[in-house]
Amino acid sequence: MWLESLIALKFLRQNLVQTALILVGIAVGVSVIVFITTLINGLQANIIERTLGTQSHIRVEPAEEQNLIAPVKPGTIALIREDPRGQRLRSINNWIAVQSTLDNLDGITAVSPIVSGPAFARRGDVLKSVSLIGIDPVRYERIIPVSDDMIAGRFRVGAGDAVIGRLLAKDLGLRTGSKMRIEAGDGRIALVTIAGIFELGVRELDQRYVYLDLKQAQSLLDLPGGVTLIDVTVDNLFTADLDAQRIQKLTGMKAESWIETNAQLMNALSSQRLSTTMITVFVALSVAFGIASVLAISVTQRTREIGILRAMGIRQHQMLRVFLVQGALLGMAGSAVGAVAGIGLVWAFNTFGPKLFYIPLSPVLIPITMVFAAFTGVLAASVPAWRAARLNPVEAIRYV
Repeated sequence: MWLESLIALKFLRQNLVQTALILVGIAVGVSVIVFITTLINGLQANIIERTLGTQSHIRVEPAEEQNLIAPVKPGTIALIREDPRGQRLRSINNWIAVQSTLDNLDGITAVSPIVSGPAFARRGDVLKSVSLIGIDPVRYERIIPVSDDMIAGRFRVGAGDAVIGRLLAKDLGLRTGSKMRIEAGDGRIALVTIAGIFELGVRELDQRYVYLDLKQAQSLLDLPGGVTLIDVTVDNLFTADLDAQRIQKLTGMKAESWIETNAQLMNALSSQRLSTTMITVFVALSVAFGIASVLAISVTQRTREIGILRAMGIRQHQMLRVFLVQGALLGMAGSAVGAVAGIGLVWAFNTFGPKLFYIPLSPVLIPITMVFAAFTGVLAASVPAWRAARLNPVEAIRYV
């Protein structure tokens, strides 16, 4: 193998311009693969982080109420016109036991009981429709860390304190320490103090969410001791739909994962991954054709030398390895340069780019790309190598 490597290096040095051009082509291809892959992965991670920054992985709710239809006698044809049953605000039956079950399930990282329902927020003559969110703040913060998004005051609920969104505070003219009146219907009224103001970056939430203590929200929504849903986070967010199915079978509750809720987002992410794969394949094909064409030309240019080497005792399999080694060397050298260029592009994007999001470089991406480029080089060199190995020494020596 040592002899084949020396001959391969000699062939590459004999035409430095040709070697340099193919190295540049490989480097460009590898740098594009590294940068595009890192960019798409960073973009997807940012989208998922923003999406899940304001929602749980799984939401557990009471099963939907269905209409009860009286049975008919056998042989009787019943013509029924049925309207869908309205879904009233109601609590999860025995929710403490359900919460305990979820706390002990494998793969579950956080569980938070919530009571949620509609109400009105009033200050003076201004009245706004809001959504009351009654929480256990310790459990809730493990799912949605609202404290990280506070722009004024603190995330503190209980003892008559409430936390509201920036847009709601703007609409009602509120700031930390201000008083706000909550009207939940049927004479259920509470006067709360604004302990903090958050900005989650989602207009609907910043304009409607009012965080309260769990017990106070239960009282306002006329659900004493009850919760309307349980939020859950899991270890692997991409298998949340399977965990939701498991929870639904175990508890008999309706369990909906973020994947089901954001079906269009998942389709968009799948399309992005497909686009990245197609770009990688096209770049790899371009690199492979480049290496194959250069080595094919090399075989033609060195036909006489190949014949002389064969006449001196170089066997067919050795000549085959000479050109396979050339392909591997071109792939590895070009990928090394391309990897450095790709890292530079990622650094430039993070340093001088629009700074909309940060793209982290995966530590395994560079070695995988280099191995892939080297393999592509060997594969691309196989046809020219096979052609060189099959040359007849006598005819090759006579080649002009």
